[in-house]
This record gives sequence, C-alpha cells and structure tokens, in this order.
Amino acid sequence: MEIQSLPLLPELSAETLTRLRRYGSLLSVANERVRLTGPHDEETLWRDHIEDCLHVLPLLPPSGTVVDVGTGGGLPGAVLAVCRPDLGFTLLDSLSRKTRALAEIVAELNLSNAEVICARSEDFAAARRERYDAAVVRAVSEAGVIAEYLAPLVREGGVLIAMKGSSVGEELAPLEGRWNALGLSEPKLYEYDIKDHKSYMLLWKKSAPCPAFYPRKPGRAEKKSWWR
Repeated sequence: MEIQSLPLLPELSAETLTRLRRYGSLLSVANERVRLTGPHDEETLWRDHIEDCLHVLPLLPPSGTVVDVGTGGGLPGAVLAVCRPDLGFTLLDSLSRKTRALAEIVAELNLSNAEVICARSEDFAAARRERYDAAVVRAVSEAGVIAEYLAPLVREGGVLIAMKGSSVGEELAPLEGRWNALGLSEPKLYEYDIKDHKSYMLLWKKSAPCPAFYPRKPGRAEKKSWWR
C-alpha cells in the first residue's frame, strides 16, 4: 500500500489554542480521580495526546457531524470539537465513569457542538445507523475491528478515520480487497511525525451501505473476525 504524507495542519487561532490548553488542564484534573488517559501532567498530555489529535483535522469533512468512538477523555473528539465549532460531535464511550467526567469537561469548556453519550458502539449504531459524515477512533483496536465498529455509523459518501501506530501494515495485509464487505473502499494510509517517531492515519470512504448484518452483538467483533 502506498503511504502518503498527511496534508498540512490548519493554522489555529490564539483563542483556539487557549481553549485547547484549558481542555488539557481540565483533563489533567479529571485524570486524578478517573483514569481517562495515561499521563496526568498537562505538558505530557499536550505533547503526547492533544498535539497528536490535531493531525486528524486535515481529514475531517467540510461540514456535518462526526462521532468519536471510544472517546475516553475526549481524545480526539473534544480536541476536534474545540478546533471545528462548525461541526457537530458525538463523543461516545461505553464506560459511564468516563462519560460522566468528560461531560463535566465539555460543560466547563462550553462546547455547544459536542454531546457525550454512554453506550457501546454496536448498540448506538442501531439508534443512529449511517447518520454521520465521519467517524474517528484513536487507540481502540486493530484496523479490521475498528472498521466493523465505525462502518454502520457513517452515511454513504462519508469517511472513517483511525489513528494508528507502526503495526498498521501488519493489520491491513490480510484485509486487502475485502473492505467492500462493510461497504468501504480500500483505505488510504497517511504518515506523519509526532515527537521522534512515525504515526499513521487510516482513511476509508463509505462507498456503499453497510450490510444489515453489521454491527454484530457487543463483543463479537473482537472474538470472531468478519474477514476470516
């Protein structure tokens, strides 16, 4: 698969950067009582997480709605909502302790374009099937499993975006030519630098409706691969 360079990041206003720093501060405080992400200190959160999430921005649609599956503390969804007030965001997680803490952060930031929902993606897809223009995910699972989670949520013509590490090539190899089973095009792979290593973005276009068979029951995607 050809690896492309990620498009340049948009320039952020001073107001946006201030709000992102505020988000980092709120996330750091919340992390002391509810484990939302690994590090607690603000600078590490900024350097390793918030700045990383900004690399999704060039791939977002020009308008519409975005769902962040497995959002945890709002990474990347809350970061993107701060930067793109013109888009509507759903921040989805299955753990109530995380969604309660995140809802407090969203309220403190007055993020009127973001809603926080506690649900498994498989159940949520039944309620909002193929309604979103984009779905994003960070550090949730391998590429094939991610695609099954996200495909039922995105409308035809929309995009699925996954933030991935160095193992992405191994994850994609057995799936070449099979993505149309979920109504997806073959993915594009983008490379970018974060700190001293390479990271990657996977982007699929939703080329056809997702078969009604998906999503399967909660937990099934991880236990029995759809492509095997």
